[in-house]
Amino acid sequence: MEGKARNILLFSFFTIFVLYPFLPAISAASNFLQYQTFALTSLPNPAPISWPESESKSESEATLTVPETDEPAEESALSLQLHHLDSLSFNKTPEHLFNLRLQRDSLRVKTLTALAESAALVPPRNRSGVGGNAGFSSSVISGLAQGSGEYFTRLGVGSPPRYVYMVLDTGSDVVWIQCAPCKKCYSQTDPVFDPRKSRSFSTVPCASPLCHKLDSPGCNRKNTCLYQVSYGDGSFTVGEFSTETLTFRGTRVARVALGCGHDNEGLFVAAAGLLGLGRGRLSFPTQTGRRFNRKFSYCLVDRSTSAKPSSMVFGNAAVSRTARFTPLLANPKLDTFYYVELLGISVGGARVPGITSSLFKLDPAGNGGVIIDSGTSVTRLTRPAYVALRDAFRVGASSLKRAPDFSLFDTCFDLSGKTEVKVPTVVLHFRGADVSLPATNYLIPVDSSGTFCFAFAGTMSGLSIIGNIQQQGFRVVYDLAASRVGFAPRGCA
Repeated sequence: MEGKARNILLFSFFTIFVLYPFLPAISAASNFLQYQTFALTSLPNPAPISWPESESKSESEATLTVPETDEPAEESALSLQLHHLDSLSFNKTPEHLFNLRLQRDSLRVKTLTALAESAALVPPRNRSGVGGNAGFSSSVISGLAQGSGEYFTRLGVGSPPRYVYMVLDTGSDVVWIQCAPCKKCYSQTDPVFDPRKSRSFSTVPCASPLCHKLDSPGCNRKNTCLYQVSYGDGSFTVGEFSTETLTFRGTRVARVALGCGHDNEGLFVAAAGLLGLGRGRLSFPTQTGRRFNRKFSYCLVDRSTSAKPSSMVFGNAAVSRTARFTPLLANPKLDTFYYVELLGISVGGARVPGITSSLFKLDPAGNGGVIIDSGTSVTRLTRPAYVALRDAFRVGASSLKRAPDFSLFDTCFDLSGKTEVKVPTVVLHFRGADVSLPATNYLIPVDSSGTFCFAFAGTMSGLSIIGNIQQQGFRVVYDLAASRVGFAPRGCA
């Protein structure tokens, strides 16, 4: 008994005086990472589209209108439904749609990266003067090289309004639509817009200041301004630069400058055209800045967990009270993109070593930086930052069964047979705004067999892009009047 008592006494002494000082550290190490529960979902099927009755008929007049004026209005606002492009694709499996989305995403990233890099190599653009066909090419080898977007809405074009699907894109500026007569038009869901049937359509003269705002304007024999927009995948649109009335669920916006495309070729999907939402001088937010106080926001729903549509709001109502804001940065070489300052990333509650603000710096020459983009799906981080993030996440998710790489994803897991798992938290640290991501924003299904992948990817470019998968569920607020972008969690309600 004495021996046992002596052993107990010695063990107690050892615990109190030797182990006790280290117990907090041992406990902290075992509970080092913060986790959240991830409820597994499958690849979504395209959701059925439902629009107000006035928008379902291409010839209908809007029944509710506001004055066609550019004057600022205290309560002037408009709200739109957004749908994902997959909803315009028929008779395709979820797996096929997902693979097409990744293909578009790859082309998109190449286009945005090429545009940023080419802008950094040349002096600031000279917007003065339009002489003949200077800077304009019918074969479209340069011009405004942009990517296509991933979300679309339905709006009326002309007077009376013809309702069509339009892609919305924060990574481009010029608004354009396919127009009859077509030299060549791709297939779209609605009839091609015929400007001859609209009483509000007007072409822009070559000498007009509006024509001078184009990067590569042209001029035809009728003294009509010509535009061109080219895409990274070889797609393009060319035609007359014009002004027209757009109708958004009854709200009419007059004299919007847009391209009336008579030659439109490439891999466009069913929509009639594109509504540019970038920061440039010809984007829709810039053109309507006085009308809507240079504010807009959107909330993109997670299509795998919600059947309701995403939404977009223009005007003061776009600014959420719960949003955390980060300042917008200016790229002196490129005014289209929304640049922000990313300071670091946390995994499991701890800052990832090696991910510093210097990796995301936008230098005076226009190189590097981080942009927010609604048309890119998967967030791309400059390679050193991505590798550090990926490795930290793999450590935190070491209890999950690994699966083979899938497409651009090199960190995948076999979660078949499970309904939920624990995954380490991920937080993006912007200047002034920490954005804590739901698990569905960084672990996504890639097939119907239970394979989920970490939804980030690396890029050899200096440009990093925050994509729409990571934006899901947040109301992303673009307050251009205050030069800031905000993130409001659970903003789709």
